[in-house]
Amino acid sequence: MPFTPMPPSSPNRVKDFKLPTAVLAAARINETELLAGCFDGVYRVNLEEQSLRKVGQHTSYVSSVAVLPQRGQYLSAGYDGMLHWYDLATDERVRSLTLHDFWSWDMAVSPDESLVASVTGQYLAGGYKYEPAPEREPSVRIVDVASGEMLHSLPHVPSVQAVAFSNDGQFVAAGNLMGEIRIWNARSGEQVATWTTPDFTSWGIIKSHCYLGGIFALRFTPDDSALLMCGMGPMHDPMAGNGKQLWQRWNWRADPPTKDDQTHEGDAGEGLMEALAVHPDGSWFAMGGRLRGGNLNVGMFGISDGAKVGSIKSGYRVTEILFAADGQKMILVGGQGQPDKDKDGRIADFGRIEVYDVA
Repeated sequence: MPFTPMPPSSPNRVKDFKLPTAVLAAARINETELLAGCFDGVYRVNLEEQSLRKVGQHTSYVSSVAVLPQRGQYLSAGYDGMLHWYDLATDERVRSLTLHDFWSWDMAVSPDESLVASVTGQYLAGGYKYEPAPEREPSVRIVDVASGEMLHSLPHVPSVQAVAFSNDGQFVAAGNLMGEIRIWNARSGEQVATWTTPDFTSWGIIKSHCYLGGIFALRFTPDDSALLMCGMGPMHDPMAGNGKQLWQRWNWRADPPTKDDQTHEGDAGEGLMEALAVHPDGSWFAMGGRLRGGNLNVGMFGISDGAKVGSIKSGYRVTEILFAADGQKMILVGGQGQPDKDKDGRIADFGRIEVYDVA
C-alpha cells in the first residue's frame, strides 16, 4: 500500500503578520503573493516581504476574491452585491456587474476559469414558526467570466452561505443556513441533487428568533465523488455560539445522497467553522473558523477515514485556508477582534495572515 504523507500534528508557524482590517477571503497569485479581501478593500500581499498595497474597493466588505492566471485577471465580490474584474498586471478595474440586491456571501470560479458563481440571501422569518421566507431574488447566480453575461439565476432557500465548483467544472453546489444543499449542472442549470442535513442548524435549547449554524463552506473531494461541508452543529445557547465544530462528507451521487462521515467524537470543540481546503495531494483537508470551547480552531483530517491528523489553535477567527502549490505550506487568514480606537483615534491592525509548514 503506497505511503500517504500527512501533516505534522502541530504544524510550525513560519510567518505571522497583520493587515489593517479583518481578512474575509484570500487567493494565491503565485508562490510569494496573495490577494486578500478585507473589510476595507482588496489588497495584494507579498508574503516574503510582508508588505501590502491596496488595489481594489467595494462600498462594503469584500467577501470573496479569486485569481484567474490563465486570463490575467482577478475578481472580487462583496456585501454590496457587486462583482469586479481587475487586470492582474496593472490592477485596473476592467468590468463591474451587479450580482445581487443583497450581499454576496460567497463566490467561486470554475477550474477552467470560464464561470463564476455567487450566492446571496437574507434570512427573514416567513411565519410564526420562524420558517424562512421565500427568496426575494435568485439565491445563486452563474456568470460567464469572459463576457460578463448572466447565464443562470437559480433558486434556493435563503440565506445561502457557501458555493463551490466540482474539480471537473461540470457541477456547482450551494449550501444554506438551514443545512440544505443543492447541486446543479453548471452549464445547463439543471438541478441534479438536493438534500438536507439537519446537523448544521439549530434553534438551541434557548430559542432565538432565527436559525443559528448553517453550512459555511463547501468543497468537492478530488475525484468529485463526495462533497465536504463545514459549519456548526447543534448548540445549547444560540447566542453563545457553542455548537460543535462540524464537518461532514456526503456521497452526493447516491439516490438519495448519503452521509459517509463527519467529525469524529472527541476530535473537535465548539465554534463556527467557515473555511475548508483540500491539500494538493488529495489525502487530507483542513477546516477552520472560530473557537468557542476546546483546543483548536483549525483541524486537519484524512479524506478517506476522517481521522484527525493535526490541529492549530490560532487565537483568532480563521476565514480562509490556502495551500502552496507544492503543498508544503498552509496559509491561514482572518481577523482578531476589532480593537477600540487608541488615544490618537487609530484602530490597531486586526487582520491576520499566518503561514505554517505542513511538509
